[in-house]
Amino acid sequence: MFSNASGDVPKGTIGGLVHDDTRFLDRWELTLDDAPLLVLGSGTVDPFSAAFFLANTELPDLPPNRVGVRRQRFVGDGMYERIELRYFGSDPVELRLRLAVGTDFADLFEIKESGRDRSPQIVRRHERDGSSLCFAYRNGSYYALVRVEAEPAATEVDGDSLVWHLRLSRGEAWRCELRVPLHCGEEQFQPAARSFGDVFERDAEDPSARWLASVPRLDAGSDRMVAMYRKSAADLASMRLEKRIRGEPVVLHAAGLPWFMTVFGRDTLITGYQTVALGNAMARGTLLVLATHQAQDHDDFTDREPGKIFHEFRSGELTQLGLKPYQPYYGGADTTALWLVLLSEYWRWTGDEELVQQLWPNALAALRWIDEFGDLHGHGYVGYATRSREGLGNQCWRDSPDGVQFADGTIPVLPIATCETQGYTYDAKIRMAELADGPIRDPASAQRLRAEAAALQERFDRDFWVPERGGYYAVGLDGDGRQIDSMTSNMGHLLWSGIVPPERARLVAAQLMSDEMFSGWGVRTLSTAESGYNPIGYHVGTVWPHDNSIIAAGLARYGQHEAAQRIVEAMMEASAYSEHRLPEAFSGYDRRFGRRPVPYPTACNPQAWASGAPLLFLRTLLGLEAVDGRLVLAPHLPESFGPIRLLGVPAFGRRWDLHAEGSHGEVRPAE
Repeated sequence: MFSNASGDVPKGTIGGLVHDDTRFLDRWELTLDDAPLLVLGSGTVDPFSAAFFLANTELPDLPPNRVGVRRQRFVGDGMYERIELRYFGSDPVELRLRLAVGTDFADLFEIKESGRDRSPQIVRRHERDGSSLCFAYRNGSYYALVRVEAEPAATEVDGDSLVWHLRLSRGEAWRCELRVPLHCGEEQFQPAARSFGDVFERDAEDPSARWLASVPRLDAGSDRMVAMYRKSAADLASMRLEKRIRGEPVVLHAAGLPWFMTVFGRDTLITGYQTVALGNAMARGTLLVLATHQAQDHDDFTDREPGKIFHEFRSGELTQLGLKPYQPYYGGADTTALWLVLLSEYWRWTGDEELVQQLWPNALAALRWIDEFGDLHGHGYVGYATRSREGLGNQCWRDSPDGVQFADGTIPVLPIATCETQGYTYDAKIRMAELADGPIRDPASAQRLRAEAAALQERFDRDFWVPERGGYYAVGLDGDGRQIDSMTSNMGHLLWSGIVPPERARLVAAQLMSDEMFSGWGVRTLSTAESGYNPIGYHVGTVWPHDNSIIAAGLARYGQHEAAQRIVEAMMEASAYSEHRLPEAFSGYDRRFGRRPVPYPTACNPQAWASGAPLLFLRTLLGLEAVDGRLVLAPHLPESFGPIRLLGVPAFGRRWDLHAEGSHGEVRPAE
């Protein structure tokens, strides 16, 4: 539910109640004698609840601040809202409380843009006794219905509004409960009455409750680190999705709120990697859900090819009726390699040979896609070029139209092979060789995969390295085989993957931490020296926390610990200006430009891989890895952090306590 500070959703805004990519309410406005209410204070209480404290403005027969209004709202299985009024005036007063309701049943893709007017097809079935409003919509096989149920019933139904005629004496209180059940396809949701007093009494089987309860406890000398860690854990719980795979319940992370409450292959996979050290259920769920929808055949409209892991899944009307290709859409060149990386990382932390063996046919299909269908240039690099009329032009993480460009700002021709996708592919083959040697027991395949990875590393360094400007890696190769020569943060992903030869690492690190790339809050997506640089351009100058978490991990991998610490400390300071939450992105202005990071206007907040970033930052500082069935701790902690204790880390079927300070660390079985 996306509302303004008073809890209202005015008609014609991007707000509303959204489920499964459909907006069920696009108007939800509370007025007193048809006047808006004054906001005293409001905000979220938990990821699924919010409170709004309001008062009356000046009315013809009533001074301001005589009626106090409290709205308590809970989202989950529909929406439940409690409205309470208390009168503090001297003489009895008569008031009209109005709740104006509306719906457009807009597809999520239409909310930020103009969409089709469905009003002629929306059927109203309002109860005359004021107990409920009902809106229903059908388009072919697509059906959606929403009700607003009121207790006590309204005095009258005025169009699409519920109106209560109230008479209040001094000190008198009035209360109303509103339930908004949803009917979407075959699913029906009925919200239960809730209050803030019982908000934590959740079902013990609820996946988000289980995950939150299992998150290790962090104690650290840095209050900011602890606050950022706790905020991230709560936000990640709010973005969990529940699925059933062959009858087994699984849970995984959606990409972000409010626009991406769905499975995004790349985002969900990277979030699974960021969080696997703090609980493996999300990583496991991600692997199973994506494997279940692994492509089996060719389809141009969805950019589908055998073995490919999907990029995005949607459930709205436009997708269900075949007007959009998102059920699911496979336009991501990097998701398939990232799925292999996460499969390996999950195994390293759990030793779950059974799941690896179960998913090995999917892994082989993914490797075949990389070698047979991913190589669009014919030079051994995974690239992309959409075949869909609704497809993405850029199919890497920089997927905006200008996200990949030459240093002079021109846009390259397709197909494009971006550098970080080659790094992911290199890492995937090294990791699959490890699995082939281990639980799969196929040493011949392991030897072949390592040879392929070594050959990729050699030709990648030859073809992507740019010797000018001190030396750096091009962001990609275009359809003509030319280096796309802009300097980008993607170089940090290369360090994370391990594809960079050791002798190049120091030069890459220096470029990433240069004044042109490092803003003081984090590494920019694009160097300020490039013609296309824009500090408020989505992928051409902004600073992304998930990007920086990968960069910091890559720097630490090559021994550049001071640079990694500098990124982590900058990100911690940035989070302090947004209630310790890192948003999807913030503007790339230099730190000297202002005292705080400048927000990016349409960033998801929270967003899964941004919320996962602090967890990977912590792991990077601790030097925490799972190697050969044991936890390895090699910390490089700034003195200001003091000692760190991470208690109850799950690995290999049990829990572990980690103690670290400076460059010293110890791993013990949890008590």
